[in-house]
Amino acid sequence: MVAARVDLLSSGAYLPLADTLAKVASEHVGNGLIIDAGAGTGYYLAHVLDAVPAAYGLALDVSAVALRRAARAHARAGAAVWNLWEPWPVADSSASLILNVFAPRNAPQFHRVLAAEGLLVVATPNPGHLRELGDLVISVDGGKDARLEETLGERFGRVDRHEVTQRVTLSPAQVRQVVEMGPSAHHLHRDGRRERLDAITGPVDVTTSFNVTLYRPVP
Repeated sequence: MVAARVDLLSSGAYLPLADTLAKVASEHVGNGLIIDAGAGTGYYLAHVLDAVPAAYGLALDVSAVALRRAARAHARAGAAVWNLWEPWPVADSSASLILNVFAPRNAPQFHRVLAAEGLLVVATPNPGHLRELGDLVISVDGGKDARLEETLGERFGRVDRHEVTQRVTLSPAQVRQVVEMGPSAHHLHRDGRRERLDAITGPVDVTTSFNVTLYRPVP
């Protein structure tokens, strides 16, 4: 899964999302600690740190394999293997920005470690994301946005939202990477999915679509 993620992200397929996160960070953060909660390989954190030269970063993720890459993703980033549902090894009110990209959302810990004037940035897929691939990927249900607000609503207020949608052409290898880098990889044995994936021999045009939502902590 980690290798597939590295290869797909390196291709630039999700670069518009990384650029949006970097732009948001540069507009709202001048320095301080940026935490990527569920950082994976550190791809998005590295883009954000490039955009905020006076900041430094911390990648948190439960996967030691992914974090070996995250620890090398940027000269100003460190990494710690950590279960995001446990209390984080971070001081109260110490973070200027928290990134949360397709990862678990621990609202109490977000609120504890984020400075009073800090910013929480959450990236989530939209229902139309990768719709052309059908059940080769796990679909995004329409209630995801409501659940996000329910999870964060007591501790955070939404201040802005950006939609990042594009059409991208994926090679057969990239389609396989999209499938294998997420939870869909565990379901390829069902309903002939592996056979249908193997049958893709030409480029496929797909939609990538994300929401980037900005929150401020509520006192």
